[in-house]
Amino acid sequence: MPASQPVFTLTRHLPDEAATQALAASLAPLVCGQNTTDSSHHAGGRIHLRGDLGAGKTSFVRALLRAAGVTGRIKSPSYALVESYNVSNLYFYHLDFYRFSESREWVDAGFRDILQDSHIVLIEWPERAGDLLLAPDLDIHLEYAGSGRHITLAAHSDKGPLWLTRLATIMPD
Repeated sequence: MPASQPVFTLTRHLPDEAATQALAASLAPLVCGQNTTDSSHHAGGRIHLRGDLGAGKTSFVRALLRAAGVTGRIKSPSYALVESYNVSNLYFYHLDFYRFSESREWVDAGFRDILQDSHIVLIEWPERAGDLLLAPDLDIHLEYAGSGRHITLAAHSDKGPLWLTRLATIMPD
């Protein structure tokens, strides 16, 4: 699938890991369908995370999962390729495509089946899937900025701008 243009973008400077965790924790209830007055907004969505090694992708996902109610150990999917969690009948899938060398490997591994609208699917290194992934609801890019990080959140769906608009009011510049 060709890359879509974002319909809404939000950028923030995150001075430290605590700020990254706070942003992820603020996003969690939005993607889980909580704290919303819009009855048409349902939980679930696809979030792609991009950035260099060590930029904070996995830390962001861990904080989001923790804020969503995941208890116990939250493992990186670097070697298992996917980790799954269930909280109150809401399924979360955390995938890491870093080790893929061919864009079809994620399809061959059977991951297409978990890309359902009712699931929350978090994919690190989505660029390794080439053009085979649908556009995400939210594309997150983390990059080094001195001792902190710069984050860009780009919405590509109907859900994405709703999340980012609410997030901007929760976490103003």
